Amino acid sequence: MKKLLAVALGILTAIGGFLDIGDLVTNAVVGSRFGLSLAWVVVVGVVGICVFAHMSGKVAAVSGRATFEIIRERLGPRAAGANLVASLAVTVLTLVAEVGGIALALQLASSVDHRLWVPVAALAVWLVLWRVKFEVMENVTGLLGLALVGFAVAVFLLGPDWGALLDQALTPQVPAAEGQATYWYYAIALFGAAMTPYEVFFFSSGGVEERWSVKDLATSRLNVLVGFPLGGLLSISIAACAAIVLLPGGVQVDALSQLLLPVAQAGGKLLVALIIVGIVAATFGAALETALSTGYTLAQYLGWSWGKFRRPVQAARFHVAMIVALVVAVGVLMTNVDPVAVTEYSVVFSAVALPLTYLPVLVVANDPEYMGEHVNGRAMNLLGTVYLVILVVASVAAIPLMIVTRAGA
Repeated sequence: MKKLLAVALGILTAIGGFLDIGDLVTNAVVGSRFGLSLAWVVVVGVVGICVFAHMSGKVAAVSGRATFEIIRERLGPRAAGANLVASLAVTVLTLVAEVGGIALALQLASSVDHRLWVPVAALAVWLVLWRVKFEVMENVTGLLGLALVGFAVAVFLLGPDWGALLDQALTPQVPAAEGQATYWYYAIALFGAAMTPYEVFFFSSGGVEERWSVKDLATSRLNVLVGFPLGGLLSISIAACAAIVLLPGGVQVDALSQLLLPVAQAGGKLLVALIIVGIVAATFGAALETALSTGYTLAQYLGWSWGKFRRPVQAARFHVAMIVALVVAVGVLMTNVDPVAVTEYSVVFSAVALPLTYLPVLVVANDPEYMGEHVNGRAMNLLGTVYLVILVVASVAAIPLMIVTRAGA
């Protein structure tokens, strides 16, 4: 059991990063329109986030400090400030969607309009952030989020043509009804969702919350190698469910409820109930993660006292920052904005911010002043450099593709 709980931070980060409300719907949209022809993007994203999360976790374990603290110290306030503005904007936008996602998931379970659930969801997130210990928070939400394994179960219960699915994944083609620009728009959206900037800052700060040291480097690697690939596998399972049931029927997903149609066909009400539990846990975990990330990045940049390991009175500004972010989220959602649409835009904008986030992480991970003998090796630096090139290409292409395709319409 201790070994299982040791990877809870990775599970929480992966579930919150890969499977928030927008990703849940986006993967279903991609599956219903492109089958598994974009599964390769998820794989590329998993490898990329593993590379940089490993660096970020190693920085926390070796230095005992969160990555963003060192970025400001190492690169100076201007460079770190640009990083802060970009990542904070995307994180707050994602928080808006996650609070709305919780409300939408509760609407599925209760049939009560999601707008009535919005203030309840935000209050519940705040209470957990205020009162619940970090270890309890990550263990409960991370493990409950594993209920989303029900999507993988549904794939097997549907009895698909495995050869056809494998062919879609290994020989990706743009469907005749879709354009090249739309295909690449969704490719960048999936990539941006997999490598959302707040994930590495949350992972690093979580390591400090758990008081990682050099002896915990193996735990950090275990978190990365178990949590993120699991998130990627579940993402592909969601797309596969849609590809098996919705693609042949020409059904395009534009609401969270449609996500459950293949699950209901595969396993009936019991499996649907399990998936709803997973959706609530995943969106709640993502809301916790993004709210904490707003507090982490702002406090670490400005030198405030921060962390759930401190009592709220000892880190008052850190907690106030999270409260303000939640109030903003409620205010936006009460204007009747679509939380799914918000997250779909946020993952594209996150792609724009990716180079600003990950270049500093690579720089710090190679600085012997902070890392000593644990600086990156050649293989890790080669991977990091290759991914920086991919990140720049995705960042440059994201907005033009969004305009040309009218956000994938």
